[in-house]
Amino acid sequence: MSTTSITCTRLSFGWPDGSSVLTDLDLAVGPGRTGLIGLNGTGKSTLLKLIAGELTPLDGSVRVAGEIGYLPQNLTLDTTLRVDEALGIAAARAALHAIEAGDAAEEHFTAVGDDWDVEERARATLDQLGLTGIGLDRTIGEVSGGESVLLRLAALLLSRPDVLLLDEPTNNLDREARHRLYDAVTAWSGVLVVVSHDRELLRLVDQIADLRPDGVHWYGGNLDAYEEAVAAEQEAAARMVRVAEADMKRQKRELTESQSKLAKRVRYGNKMHANKREPKIIMNQRKRDAQVSAGKHRIMHEQRLEDAKERLDEAVEAVRDDAEIRVDLPFTAVPPGRQVLTMRGVGLRYGARAQLDLHGPERIALLGRNGAGKSTLLRTIAGQIPPEEGEVQTHVPVRSLPQRLDVLDDGLTIVENVARLAPEATNNRIRAQLARFLFKGARADQTVGTLSGGERFRATLAAVMLAEPAPQLLMLDEPTNNLDMASVRQLTAALASYEGALIVAGHDVPFLRDIGITRWLRLDEELTPVDPEEL
Repeated sequence: MSTTSITCTRLSFGWPDGSSVLTDLDLAVGPGRTGLIGLNGTGKSTLLKLIAGELTPLDGSVRVAGEIGYLPQNLTLDTTLRVDEALGIAAARAALHAIEAGDAAEEHFTAVGDDWDVEERARATLDQLGLTGIGLDRTIGEVSGGESVLLRLAALLLSRPDVLLLDEPTNNLDREARHRLYDAVTAWSGVLVVVSHDRELLRLVDQIADLRPDGVHWYGGNLDAYEEAVAAEQEAAARMVRVAEADMKRQKRELTESQSKLAKRVRYGNKMHANKREPKIIMNQRKRDAQVSAGKHRIMHEQRLEDAKERLDEAVEAVRDDAEIRVDLPFTAVPPGRQVLTMRGVGLRYGARAQLDLHGPERIALLGRNGAGKSTLLRTIAGQIPPEEGEVQTHVPVRSLPQRLDVLDDGLTIVENVARLAPEATNNRIRAQLARFLFKGARADQTVGTLSGGERFRATLAAVMLAEPAPQLLMLDEPTNNLDMASVRQLTAALASYEGALIVAGHDVPFLRDIGITRWLRLDEELTPVDPEEL
């Protein structure tokens, strides 16, 4: 009996505008937890939608053994739905209540089936996911965005699918909710495929499927094992590049030496012919032999050189392009001790209060549950909304990178967007700086509306960082949401070279550690210090 639960055969998909996403993809997934990773734009979310039946392939086939549960990345639930309707148990629950009230109609027994403990299972599942206080009769409009994601997951767990597909499930979840989801993933005993950039979540999987343009590359073990294997691959690939480069230099040298020797022979033959030291018939034969020999040598060495070039191209192709963003903006530097931000008795819309002094190039992590007001606090500091009370003073130029990345105009190119925020900068200066954000040459002329998620993030970060005046306080709101792991590495490198002050709101603790946070704060009813060792 086959243990394969998902089988994709020569699967192809493209959008109506002709852009191809997947081509002749073969995939076989068995029991266990599989982490599906890959660069933005490789088709991870599209692949999950094809497996879930949300999209129809252009070619090839998808076969799934058993029932599917699918949690999409961008979840929208009708806010008027009751919780029991969102959980998919409303009909069974209503029938159960009718029977308990004495109505013995056959349709009620049919609706309940064997699910007599449906309410108890629902409440147990909600408790498991930390949703104890949410009643089954409440509406979706009364819960937070993070809670609605967990409600959808609860609905999937209640339906007991054979195959569970999760697309970036921890996006917009606070720290506590993430841990609830981690527990649910750890306890899952069926087939699980999760698309995620969440390092902690990917440490819980049994294997990694790395989706690349040439297909899926499999790695046994969790994220740590995958990164070790890829590092070894890249080291070997780099060695192959060095070997191939040396071989090509040797082939070029041998071709040059061969051509030099043949040229000497030709000169010698011409000299003999001029002096007529041999019979004409012999000299003509020698000339023909020399020409044939020269042709063979040239072809042989040119073929060797071509083969060496191909080996070098293959070796270079095997090395991943992990180019780093470089932020070389001297005007962003903040001297130690310089006053950057002062907040006194600030009241926020959601009832929280904030008191804060920020000096020099401090790096603050802003933690807190969903709905605590972190985004509101950042917008208040940026001057986008006024505080309910109190005073906010920024003493340096401030820029903010919002969650929705709505800073840019989709109809303009990347260059044009940056020019809007830096009107005094020359086109050459803008292009030179954009190259540091990996938009070189024609890439800088792409229309923003055509960019992938990772590209859009880089373009937005570039526009914010290159704005005039240069930001000496940079604020980021959940910056790693929807970024692939390469983009997270690029962002980490960019922030490492940024010399201004930083406030980052988020739940991605590994990322926050990597960017050198100097002060950890939690926003609840007020701002309080947090020991990072307890996270």
